Amino acid sequence: MNTIYKKVIANKRITPDECLALYRSAALPELGMMASTVRERLNGKYVYFNRNVHVEPTNICANRCLFCSYRRDENQEGSWDLSLDEIFAIARQYAESDITEVHIVGGVHPHHSLDFYESMVSGVRRILPGVHIKAFTAEELWHMAQQSGAPVAEVLARLKRCGLQSIPGGGAEILNDSLRARICPDKVGAEGWLEVHRSAHRQGIGSNATMLYGHVETYEHRVEHLHRLRCLQDDTGGFNAFIPLKFCKENNSLSDAGEVSAIEELRNMAICRIFLDNILHIKAYWPMCGKVLAQLALSFGADDMDGTIDDSTKIYSMAGAGDKAPRMTVSELCKMARQSRFIPVERDSLYRAVKQY
Repeated sequence: MNTIYKKVIANKRITPDECLALYRSAALPELGMMASTVRERLNGKYVYFNRNVHVEPTNICANRCLFCSYRRDENQEGSWDLSLDEIFAIARQYAESDITEVHIVGGVHPHHSLDFYESMVSGVRRILPGVHIKAFTAEELWHMAQQSGAPVAEVLARLKRCGLQSIPGGGAEILNDSLRARICPDKVGAEGWLEVHRSAHRQGIGSNATMLYGHVETYEHRVEHLHRLRCLQDDTGGFNAFIPLKFCKENNSLSDAGEVSAIEELRNMAICRIFLDNILHIKAYWPMCGKVLAQLALSFGADDMDGTIDDSTKIYSMAGAGDKAPRMTVSELCKMARQSRFIPVERDSLYRAVKQY
């Protein structure tokens, strides 16, 4: 631990083997110290947030991931499939608001065409001309390519012309094909997920990255996942932020795996911050981990708290996580940052400062 600590203090990159040693042996206080060192080096005392809203067009999904509490079959109780008019009606609710980002992600619908998604993005762009559109996971984009017969790069280019500006980080789960075959056998493989993001970055479309942890993966799997992300970031520099997402056990087929403790959440947050030295921002996604733990995570490497949300996502609440109606005001986000002795900064989707509070 002393050798690793000295490397972190000296701003030297730790190896995958050293990352594994942190997972196996490091105590929470020393991880907090190391992660805070990296966090302050990259982001000072700032805590970022934005004014955002989610649109979830459907939870009907062709995939059957064991960890998912969100998906439904067509016509199954609890399913929804919004029409373009219904999606546009949601967008119009925010036409006179102060949101700066709309986040569009949902199930991999078995029948929607690429034209449908192009119309969706174009319509939202017309209604919200000044709002950043972050839309479609790598899995959704891969499915659009398979369904349309167009290469992923062409799918991205067409959506970019319609108004797509960045893509979220969902669908990464764990970037190990053996594990993916066990927990999400219908999804694109690890290299396919990475290739979608690589293609997006080459076209100037930034993205986020995630890791779903705390189910049946090992520490070795986590390290492999983080290493593959770090390598891609070395190559493209296109990841804006990394978001560790704890597995939540309610209403899915992996419920017997249980959930990791809050201490393990903070340990994992810190290790991710230490290892991912080339991804500038680490997000504590409060709709998943809850407001209290998100606030604690600011002292373990996190510098971003996502945004206001406005009760517009169901993905984690359906799995029993966090708030059942997730929303926060700007004043609440600022208060949480200040209570932890940080400086709240409202940002845009590319992490440019809008206002310091």
